[in-house]
Amino acid sequence: MKQNVDQYNFLAKVNHWLSAAIIIGLFAAGLWMVDLDYYSAWYQDAPHWHKSVGLMLAAYTVFRVIWKMLTSSPQIEGSHFEKVAAKIAHALMYLLLFGIFISGYLISTSDGRGIDIFDWITVPSLGALFEDQSDIAGMLHYYFACVLIGLASVHAIAALKHHFVNKDNTLRKITGATK
Repeated sequence: MKQNVDQYNFLAKVNHWLSAAIIIGLFAAGLWMVDLDYYSAWYQDAPHWHKSVGLMLAAYTVFRVIWKMLTSSPQIEGSHFEKVAAKIAHALMYLLLFGIFISGYLISTSDGRGIDIFDWITVPSLGALFEDQSDIAGMLHYYFACVLIGLASVHAIAALKHHFVNKDNTLRKITGATK
């Protein structure tokens, strides 16, 4: 049975901020990578790093979801609408993340090759599962990522609104700051 808590636990805070930093970094790298040409020094390395970090983030996100289910979280503050909107936004962000992970996998493995994670292990390929897999998955990957960044921006703005306008503890719960 979960208990009532006033702040997120230390690991939940680390999970939140580390995931945010990695997601922003992967998004920026992804936008940068689409303009690389064959003669760029980064043409091979950037996608390798992007895939490796992305797959590690996928595993980390699974851990994060499990941790979230097993530990207590503080109550969401605000009006009924804000509480419902926050729950929907959080669920959507997780769904978008898993959509990004799956579409990224489908892009990278449609040619039958697995994905090497930092040359440590290889995630096997399922091959092409449907016609134009790379193109369709690539489009989904891009749009899911854009929507995720947009939703995360709204999430950040809402936290700042709670801090500066409502003057409640919403932002302090995830930063650990005191009044």
